[in-house]
Amino acid sequence: MLYHSTNRQIAPVDLKEAILRSLPADNGLYMPETLPVLPAEFWQIWRHLSIQEIGFAIAEAFFGEDVPASALREIVEGTLSFEAPVVGIAPGDHILELFHGPTLAFKDFGARFMARLMAWLVRGDNRELTVLVATSGDTGGAVASAFHRVPGTRVVILYPKGKVSGLQEKQLTTLGDNITALEIDGTFDDCQRLVKSAFLDRGLAESLNLTSANSINLARLVPQSFYYFEAARSLPEGVKPVFVVPSGNFGNLTAGLLAVQLGLPVEHFVAATNANDVVPQYLKSGDYQPRPSVATISNAMDVGAPSNFARMHALFGGSWDAMRGKITGFSFTDEQTRAAMRTVKSTLGYDLDPHAAVGWLAAQKWRAAHPGCATITLGTAHPAKFLDVMEEELGKDAVEIPERLAILADREKVAIPMAADEEAFKAWLKR
Repeated sequence: MLYHSTNRQIAPVDLKEAILRSLPADNGLYMPETLPVLPAEFWQIWRHLSIQEIGFAIAEAFFGEDVPASALREIVEGTLSFEAPVVGIAPGDHILELFHGPTLAFKDFGARFMARLMAWLVRGDNRELTVLVATSGDTGGAVASAFHRVPGTRVVILYPKGKVSGLQEKQLTTLGDNITALEIDGTFDDCQRLVKSAFLDRGLAESLNLTSANSINLARLVPQSFYYFEAARSLPEGVKPVFVVPSGNFGNLTAGLLAVQLGLPVEHFVAATNANDVVPQYLKSGDYQPRPSVATISNAMDVGAPSNFARMHALFGGSWDAMRGKITGFSFTDEQTRAAMRTVKSTLGYDLDPHAAVGWLAAQKWRAAHPGCATITLGTAHPAKFLDVMEEELGKDAVEIPERLAILADREKVAIPMAADEEAFKAWLKR
């Protein structure tokens, strides 16, 4: 299969180029020339398949022309070694828990798949692969875990100084070996801008064999569609879910749109954001106006220029009416988020992290206008990753810290401070 840029200013490329180069030279995003649809025979049995079998069917639909079935099965099975349960917290009100992987965040699905696919694509290549990733919190930890000590890879993680939680920062900065963390004096948008600048410098990208682990990379998005299938079939047959997606860079919601393209029956999507509400504002007005991000307690969603908007726009043929017919956007303040965390704990006995709390608020707003619907809110990270906020709202020791996080507390942070300057960053990469 060939892959084109959403900007349509360059010739289509093959899978290896699309995945390993990540960002087209015209600053668009790669998309398959033909979006696959799963065959009728799949839909006759999909409710009875394992999540690994569903994942393989999806991966084969996207990558089967280029990757042998045996390799794809191994990639998928290595990715899906943990569960993604749907938990009902009230009638018709569900949470899809995506935080049972190695780094306790939904990014584990995409990062583990991408690392394995890249390893297959570069088999026999003796050049070191440099993986760049900008993170607003969870992406960096998932990528660091997925690529840690993978031979032939060098991982550089850029994160905004003072804008990720303490345990998130420890996940980025304590592994060492082939993982290097850069503490950028700026916002996530600055980190994302620096990564893009390196890719758009084609000489640098070629000489350092650069690839990206952000959701600009299609290999991150395809595996994120797996759990939409898993969640949808948890509902009674014939009930179409409304997926409520806490959103920042909009990779997770884009993965849900890919699931619909494959044929998954979905009633609607709700994009839930914090004060960084560029996409909800677009859905209301038709005017897309990226702006500098602001810091909130749901830090992984602090994105003012979501890169995956280009893919969403392309999937709807550039039509505002078509997009708002399938996606509704709501935004909420930190005060509303904190109140939701307290309310859900006291009335339903469930711990919502700040991101899932934003999603829960959006689900309640949607359900108030659409009684009887079934909402599934994506729980994107374990509450313990945001311990300060959780304890401020729910009390000390209110949240149990999983051992894999607890052991990070005493490890020494190792990060290189850097200004949000493109030339300084590229000079550091070249050294």
